[in-house]
This record gives sequence, C-alpha cells and structure tokens, in this order.
Amino acid sequence: MRKSSGKASGYDWFIRGIVYLATAITVSVLLFIIWHVVSNGVPHLKPSLFEWKYTTENVSMMPAIINTLIIIAVALTIAMIFGIGAAIYLVEYAKPGNKLVAIVRITTETLSGIPSIVYGLFGMLFFVTTLNWGYSVLAGAMTVAIMILPTIMRSTEEALMAVPMSLREASYGLGAAKLRTVFRIVLPSAMQGILAGVILGIGRIIGETAALLYTAGSTHRIPSSLFNSARTLAIHMYLLAGEGLHKNEAYATAVVLLIVVILINLLSNFLAGKLRKEYNQ
Repeated sequence: MRKSSGKASGYDWFIRGIVYLATAITVSVLLFIIWHVVSNGVPHLKPSLFEWKYTTENVSMMPAIINTLIIIAVALTIAMIFGIGAAIYLVEYAKPGNKLVAIVRITTETLSGIPSIVYGLFGMLFFVTTLNWGYSVLAGAMTVAIMILPTIMRSTEEALMAVPMSLREASYGLGAAKLRTVFRIVLPSAMQGILAGVILGIGRIIGETAALLYTAGSTHRIPSSLFNSARTLAIHMYLLAGEGLHKNEAYATAVVLLIVVILINLLSNFLAGKLRKEYNQ
C-alpha cells in the first residue's frame, strides 16, 4: 500500500484551483450586482419615497414595504405549520418502507421544480376565481406558501434526521413520551436547520413577482384586510421599471429590497444563535 508523502500532487492543486476560481467568480458576481444596485439606487433615495401615501407624483415605496412584511408573515405561518408538521411525520412517525412517504417526497420534489408563473396561474384560477377571494393578500400569501412549502419541508426533514438517535433514546429512557421528546428535544436540536429553510423561503417570497402579480394584485395602498389587493416591493420595482417613467425610483426600491433581505437574514441568524445558546444551557 502506497503511503502519502504529505505533499499535494498536481491533481490536488488543479482541483483546489478550480474551487478557488469558482468561489472568486461567485463572490465577484455578487459584489458586482450589489455595487451596481447600490451605486445607481442610493443617490436617488429620498424621504419622500418613504411617505405613507403613494401618489402619481411621489411613488412612495412604504405601502409596498408594509405589504411585503404582511405577506411574509401570513405565508410563513401557513407554510411552517404544514411544512414542519409533514417533516415531523415523515421522520418521527412514518414507518420505514411506507409507500405514503415515497409519494410525499416525490410530490415535494415535483413542487420545488414548478416555475413560479405556473403557481401564479394556479393561484389565480383557484384562490382568486374559484374561491372568489379576488386579488388579495390572502390569495397571494396562500400561493407563495405553497411555493416555499417544499423548501421548508425538506430542510426541516434533513435537520430532524441529523439529530442523533441517542438524544431520543435518552429522552425515552427518562420516561418522556414520543410527542414530548419531539417538541422538547428533537425540534430545538434541529432549529438551526429549520431556520435555514425559513430564510430561503423568505428570500423567495421577497423576490417573487409573477405569482403575486396574478394573485395579490398591484394596488399601491396598505390593505385594510387580508381580502384587499396589495403590491409587494418586488412588484413595485417591476412596475416602476416597466413604466419607464421612474427608473431612478426603481433602483432606489432595489436598494431597499436588498437591505430588507439582509436585515431579515441577520434577524434569523440572531434568533438561531439565541435558540442554540438557550438549548445548550
């Protein structure tokens, strides 16, 4: 058996170079996009863009910011209930070799590959027309909740499977029931992985335009109920850029959209770290 000399071979250096090159290209593209958006958007940020009322003279983005947060809250609530619940069943309760588990996983993989425009058409035909909700926050939130459901479900499933079986056995040995073990031991241990899926879901909701344009509509007001139409930041930016009259304001909206994504990611990471510290104590 040939022993390793401890020195990297030419092949190792080649693979390492490809990895470094791919990393550099990815970071460079990201930095270029951020620089382009910031350099074109920051000079056009002004207080009038954050007024509560949208007018034709002042295309304020504040209603769109509020609408985005409302749709995120509603959609995440729905998707987390069903996504985390389904993942708990698949990992903790379903028996090995269960045909239902295979069907659910195939369905989940299929849902994750469907284009957003198809979700938008489904939401328009089912929520908007069949259920007679009209263009509304609830119709948009339900549509994007279905879109992010596979992401949250799969990430939760992987996080639960990564929890050592010894933790479950120790809990059972102390007399804890199955349900108590899942909610007091397993879920806190998998919380970091679950939040990773939630962050990905939030990112998809914030950047979604096609599905929400067909379901939530494009009204530039803060809705008084979940059955009112509303536009999100992404739709607001899309409409401003499409009109061609407010290109500078569209860039400014893109900057705010970028900041909102960063703040939500930081908040999620903070909560994950706090939950992890509380669990380790």
